[in-house]
Amino acid sequence: MHIRVLFFGLLKEICGGTEASLCLPEGSTAGAVFEHYAAEFPKLRPMASSIVIARNHEFASPREPLAEGDEVALLPPVSGGTTGPGPTLEIQDPEGHYFALTRETIDLRSIEARLIQGCDGASVTFQGVVRNNTRGRATLRLEYECYEAMAIRVMAGIGRELAGQYAISRIGMVHRLGRMEIGEASVAVVVAAPHRRPAFEAALEGINRLKRLVPVWKKEFFEDGEIWVEGEWDQNAPRAAVS
Repeated sequence: MHIRVLFFGLLKEICGGTEASLCLPEGSTAGAVFEHYAAEFPKLRPMASSIVIARNHEFASPREPLAEGDEVALLPPVSGGTTGPGPTLEIQDPEGHYFALTRETIDLRSIEARLIQGCDGASVTFQGVVRNNTRGRATLRLEYECYEAMAIRVMAGIGRELAGQYAISRIGMVHRLGRMEIGEASVAVVVAAPHRRPAFEAALEGINRLKRLVPVWKKEFFEDGEIWVEGEWDQNAPRAAVS
């Protein structure tokens, strides 16, 4: 059977490209994809405990069986690379929640106006911005890369879960992709609620889950070089290594 394989972040540099076609025997599992490329590119093997596998835009266990035409992605730890221009990808939920990936400047006032209703007595807006240094090393700019088809679904799932766990009215999450300069916002979480406490709590939990679960990768540029920023997956995200 033929499988489409995608690589992101540091992995596309190790494996020499962004995607490949792989032929596997019937009955193969998602873990077989990692094993194939770990044999071809030995640098992958020590990374097994931090690489996550996705099958058809959802997290997958290495034991999960594959089928003809599946899309399998090997995902390094999230840290959210370069991406070309493209339209905003968005989900406008029936309950009024809003999730988007964009290459344009994040318009916070527009998001707030979209979410806040007459029943709301509070709104909390968090934005992550590009700072000018990392551990004292001067940063020139950042670039964000994303597994878009999966990321937008994961963001929506996080937002809907939070709306069910906290007494909030609506939530919005927007992540920017591509090149960003110092001081620009890379991500925003906006929560509207009747009262301030659940709005604050949901906004904090929202950005924390987004950073651990949404497949976004960050590349940092300095005067003397560049580096993919190593992040960390949520502890429950399935790793490439079978345990």
